[in-house]
Amino acid sequence: MQVIEIDKLSYAYSGNLVLDNISFSISEGDLLGMIGPNGAGKTTLFSCMLGLLGGYSGTIKIFGQDIKKDAKALKSIGYIPQRKSIEQNFPATVEEIVSLGITSGKISKDKINSALDTVGLLEQKDRRVGEISGGQQQRVLISKAIVNDPKLLILDEPATGIDLESQNKFYALLKKLNQEKKITIIWASHDLDAVNRIASSVACINRSMFFHGKTHEFFENPDLLRAYSESSMQAHMHMHDHDHGAM
Repeated sequence: MQVIEIDKLSYAYSGNLVLDNISFSISEGDLLGMIGPNGAGKTTLFSCMLGLLGGYSGTIKIFGQDIKKDAKALKSIGYIPQRKSIEQNFPATVEEIVSLGITSGKISKDKINSALDTVGLLEQKDRRVGEISGGQQQRVLISKAIVNDPKLLILDEPATGIDLESQNKFYALLKKLNQEKKITIIWASHDLDAVNRIASSVACINRSMFFHGKTHEFFENPDLLRAYSESSMQAHMHMHDHDHGAM
């Protein structure tokens, strides 16, 4: 079953083409690593897929439904945006943060406990969220995203800014969610080693689709790796020149 089918997707922002004619599909049970340089359009792509951005051309189907015509399929998606640190004095417990993810029906303690148990934080549920580590905070956000039992989980560079041990726990959790909970996952990351280690497939974008296929096909091809490295460097230089020019 195709969880996502994207056909000829383009999106322009203030006259600048951010996404250019992107087409790909994702099968049920896949763990897709989405890679690309900063400014490549990954977050914009996710925003289109989540129904947060309209005005695109092309088609996005989630579970077979065109989201412009029927947005119900969006309820089956859990989403974790680019990581932002949680204010240390934020007056909410771990349990309360997770409960915010429940979007339909009454708040169920059982569902919250199950989601926290999945990410290994059940014993922390009564602690203030500002009192736990950055890695634990990130697992709280995953718990909040899975409390509704989503069929699809989208994560936008979720491990940025947490320590290496927490990152490794996080990557192990992604595999667990994918393999044991059978959640299809799309995960944007700059950590190519982690993508190579745990993703079953890779999509590389830099405004347009540069590569989409099995993980080993990308990482075992020196020409693809070289081209990716060069495109990332060009994007970095372009951003540097732009920043320098704005000074």
